[in-house]
Amino acid sequence: MDLKNIVVREYESADLPQMIRIWNDVVEEGKAFPQIETLNEKSAREFFSSQTVSAVAQDNISGKILGLYILHPNNIGRCGHIANASYAVDSKMRGNHIGEKLVLGCLDSAKEKGFKILQFNAVVESNIHARHLYERLGFHCLGRIPGGFKNKINEYEDIFVYYINL
Repeated sequence: MDLKNIVVREYESADLPQMIRIWNDVVEEGKAFPQIETLNEKSAREFFSSQTVSAVAQDNISGKILGLYILHPNNIGRCGHIANASYAVDSKMRGNHIGEKLVLGCLDSAKEKGFKILQFNAVVESNIHARHLYERLGFHCLGRIPGGFKNKINEYEDIFVYYINL
């Protein structure tokens, strides 16, 4: 896959069917997202439009959506300058650096929106590819929360908190 043909951009309503499929695949895998309920067209429209930024990685040649991210405040008021984000990559496209393009695009968007820090509250220990990516991009691991994530087979896994200054 030629990464030069992949653009990260804010989503459009026409992207929703592909975004729903990618998001729901990650939810149903039960390995990374805390969500249990999948999205339908109505809930997806509300969910993605309520974020500070919802963006997709699109292959300009095929037009296919390869992944997505959501960006929003991690908290309110005096902590509202801290952002939080989630990423989902099409399961058939993992290992092609789509996640890296999404994270880098998200970092740019977070800066543009005035956030000062990007924090991840719950990076699952077994999600080693994400953890290695974040560390390679300069995120700092604050620590481990033992048993903070209950995976799809009802086993508890540790989670890690990461942050990066923007």
